[in-house]
Amino acid sequence: MEFNLADLFESVVDVVPDREALVYLDHPGTGAERRLTYSGLDEAANRLAHHLADRGIAPGEHVGLHLYNGVEYLSTLLACLKIRAVPVNVNYRYVADELVYLYRDADLAALVFDAEFTDRVASALPQAPKLRHLIRVGTPPGGAAEPGISPVPFAEAEASGTPGRDFGPRSADDQFIIYTGGTTGMPKGVMWRQEDLFFSGMGGGAPTGEPVTRPEELAERVADCGEGIVFFPAPPLMHGTSTLTAFIAFHFGQKVVLHRKFVPEEALRTVEREKVTSISLVGDAMLRPLVDALAGPLKGTDISSLFSVSSSGAVLSETVRGQFLELAPNAMLLNNFGSSESGFNGTATDDAGPDAGFRLRVNARTTVVDPATLKPVAVGEPGRIAQRGHVPLGYYNDPKKTAETFFEADGARWVLLGDMGTVDEEGVVTVLGRGSQCINTGGEKVYPEEVEQALKAHPDVYDALVAGVPDETWGNRVSAVVQIRDGAAPPSLEDIQSHCRIRLAGYKVPRSLVIAPLIQRSPSGKADYRWARAVAENGRV
Repeated sequence: MEFNLADLFESVVDVVPDREALVYLDHPGTGAERRLTYSGLDEAANRLAHHLADRGIAPGEHVGLHLYNGVEYLSTLLACLKIRAVPVNVNYRYVADELVYLYRDADLAALVFDAEFTDRVASALPQAPKLRHLIRVGTPPGGAAEPGISPVPFAEAEASGTPGRDFGPRSADDQFIIYTGGTTGMPKGVMWRQEDLFFSGMGGGAPTGEPVTRPEELAERVADCGEGIVFFPAPPLMHGTSTLTAFIAFHFGQKVVLHRKFVPEEALRTVEREKVTSISLVGDAMLRPLVDALAGPLKGTDISSLFSVSSSGAVLSETVRGQFLELAPNAMLLNNFGSSESGFNGTATDDAGPDAGFRLRVNARTTVVDPATLKPVAVGEPGRIAQRGHVPLGYYNDPKKTAETFFEADGARWVLLGDMGTVDEEGVVTVLGRGSQCINTGGEKVYPEEVEQALKAHPDVYDALVAGVPDETWGNRVSAVVQIRDGAAPPSLEDIQSHCRIRLAGYKVPRSLVIAPLIQRSPSGKADYRWARAVAENGRV
């Protein structure tokens, strides 16, 4: 047995086969609810794995998951791992042209998709010549164009496969690909060895403790502990945060709760009903609606079971954190930092915020390096955040970007992240922001995240993004795109500037303001800076 995700999952199944593994709750009115034990989820994945193998999907071939959250997503993911096929997440917001790019770039051989995407799949399929097998979940809407390859209904595919585990040996080198969100450019497929992803992205079986040292140790730990921890990954599984959270839960032998989509009120009802102990989110875009619901229509909802709320992929602002902790004083808020390229890097300090900056206590494998020399920077000097050890192999189909991002030094593999930062005497890293989003105004560097934190502290601001706008005098000027709280009067630029000047240096204060009815983000809550820049340059939405 190796550090292979399918092997590890099966080892857990064998010690807690009758324990509840997965609960899927759809929105009210549909009546959809599914509950699977570990053995039930394992059997479902075995059946689909055999179907894929019977249809000629070979080890190393890529299978796209173009799906909303649901049982089908996780069973398909496990099925791929069981036959050593490589699962590839597909952003379900993509339209036909974007899907053509991803299907082709990822060299998909098979695709499992939700029926409502049938038209988009049919449009993209003719330009993806390697894609030869389709499995469809649900019934397509009336009038949808059928793809050129007839999709197999998911239930039929699952029923056609045998339930046994008669698979060949697997390897720690088997791959797992996570495509980035593409909010700052075209998405890239991050290639992970499964052993590296297990340790970097899943905490080695113990994110808050000592990682396992042997593959067999994972199941031994599960056998020695009880149940009662309930994980609720609220963002879409198509983003790495939720998928990694689900695997962390499985590696503890605990329960995962899923909703098809994030609806704040329903999420809170599920926390109360299922006694959720840990919920994962992405930034203010997901936590703020929970705060509004708890303070408003769902006031009094029993969320006392909630022990931890973690965010990764976007920063939780100091303002929203404070509002939530007033409503849920017993919960622990974890402002985590990580990426598709690094897994987990660290957690924000208690004083992280507009005044102190986004300060992180990072793990021993994370540091800040000079991007020119690739050597650690001196205390207080800016550089690129980097991680060594269990890092990805590179970007799929992109040797140029791989060479720019991954390197070897001192006998270890490293990944150079897009985020800039500084490090202090205690090793605490202050994240300045993504280098690609840095605004150069009159020779000074401004990182949007810092300005966004200050903006969100304004009592009338619900959400905000910051972008650079071309300026004849300064090269670029700082522009804010702001969504106002319901019922609040839109603030003037002067009001926003006065608010920011007591929190930011003068050159960081926004010089222009656009009020937007809604800040555009990915389904997981990540910032869409391409949209923000276009809105800021146009001066309107």
